[in-house]
Amino acid sequence: MKVIFLDLDKTLIGNNYSPKPAKEIVDFLKERGFKVIFNSSKTRLEQEYYRNALKVKDPFIVENGSAVYIPKNYFPFEFPFTRETREYKIIELGTAYEIIKRSLDKISNEFGLKYYGNSSIEEIVEFTGLPRRLAKLAAQREYSETLFKWNKSGFEEKLKKNDFKVSKGSRFYTVTGATDKGKAARVLLNLYSKLEKVESYAVGDGENDIPMLEVVDNPFAIGLSHNRAKNIKKINELIEVIT
Repeated sequence: MKVIFLDLDKTLIGNNYSPKPAKEIVDFLKERGFKVIFNSSKTRLEQEYYRNALKVKDPFIVENGSAVYIPKNYFPFEFPFTRETREYKIIELGTAYEIIKRSLDKISNEFGLKYYGNSSIEEIVEFTGLPRRLAKLAAQREYSETLFKWNKSGFEEKLKKNDFKVSKGSRFYTVTGATDKGKAARVLLNLYSKLEKVESYAVGDGENDIPMLEVVDNPFAIGLSHNRAKNIKKINELIEVIT
């Protein structure tokens, strides 16, 4: 079995946030039997938008490894999970958004922080470049917060003292609980390994992708230095190197 973890922003999805350019590589991977796992800082609602557009049915990992969403009846065996909805069994690894926002609100004036929770939709569109409809999906957060701007440094240390993790993506900082993309990827790899032997792949472009790259057999990095990863310029180059 082949499993591939894909970052979204600036890896699978380009600057205009359209899913259309990603269709070629996603179809290529599905045709070759890959389980395609989005592993991104994006929220559940954002990822569902791309999953629907690209017809991806496999599990996905949200908000920098904070939760693993597994479609119901996906695995033919029981496994421990935190909660369930009509569609998913959810393994939560991170911290509730309300707790993270409460801590950020306490220091936002001191450091001039701007993030989803204290920004209007218009500001979010300006900060991120997201279309308005996707900005609304991004604002509905469950486990993390994204820092768009700040007036002075030092907020990282304060947050880390409160047991939060601050990680850098391709553009912004993300604040989460004590988890990362690698921990969440390992959860899914352990589940898949109950079915058969797994050959794992991952593609990422930011510092927050490094934990994910470190837990797979075949890591690929876009514009990122990593001692094990094969460097590629864009994700479609996988067509040339994956058989």
